[in-house]
Amino acid sequence: MSLADYANRNRLHRVGARPSLHRYLADAWSRRDFAIAMAKYKIEAANQRNRLGMLWIFIKPTLNAVMYGLIFGVLQGSNRPENFPMYVVIGVFLFEYFSTSMNNGAKSITGNGALVQSLAFPRITLPLSTVIQQLMTLVPMLGVMVVYILILGAPIRAEWLLMIPLVAIFTVFNLGVALVGARLTVHIRDLTQLLPLVTRILFYTSGVLFAIDRILAPYPWAVALFDFHPLHEVLSIARGLLMPGVEFNPIYWLYFSVWALVVFVAGVLFFWAAEERYGRVD
Repeated sequence: MSLADYANRNRLHRVGARPSLHRYLADAWSRRDFAIAMAKYKIEAANQRNRLGMLWIFIKPTLNAVMYGLIFGVLQGSNRPENFPMYVVIGVFLFEYFSTSMNNGAKSITGNGALVQSLAFPRITLPLSTVIQQLMTLVPMLGVMVVYILILGAPIRAEWLLMIPLVAIFTVFNLGVALVGARLTVHIRDLTQLLPLVTRILFYTSGVLFAIDRILAPYPWAVALFDFHPLHEVLSIARGLLMPGVEFNPIYWLYFSVWALVVFVAGVLFFWAAEERYGRVD
């Protein structure tokens, strides 16, 4: 009798073996309190290291919005979208949520090597905790964003409540992206060096600072392609909900929901398939 047969006969399981997907997700769900507690701890730790603490959550995107607004407002000239300051504030604040979820989520396994190697738990908890952390950070940021757009002249409308389901869908999308990035950085450590470049490319190609239909007006085919750009879709929906006189194609709700579902499911399966490798982080 082989050793494997003996182990199976006596119901012995290999340490660190990947469980079934259903069992894996159930185990991760049972540890949701751990993911939430870790997210809170990281926020508190980050605030304690900075002299201004929690204020940096508001200061950083605000400074980015002011800097980009001044520079690109001048560069675009007459191609600037209407209510450009409001346009930039919404774009920069929401893109910050995506970029931090992607970048920090991608490093969630390699950046917690000691924890991964010493404790047995579903590793999906780590990128999940990272996205929860960014969601907790986003909530006060949205409050500040609303104050800014009110100051800039936006009237309060009932449509603002639709930001709640939009943020929920956005969170599902970001989690899928974080899961894909978390596994890739385990296989390819150098990918972490490329993440800032990837973030910058997405920043400039998702309509954070530009009105796509104005900048690419001579190329209708290019404008049509942006109907399927997930980040452009979410920013367009948010601006349509929050800004006066801004319209968006309602089909974007469906497109972005499909994007979020596909990316999330693909991310979960992709991450789970390599579960046994995460315990061998160097």
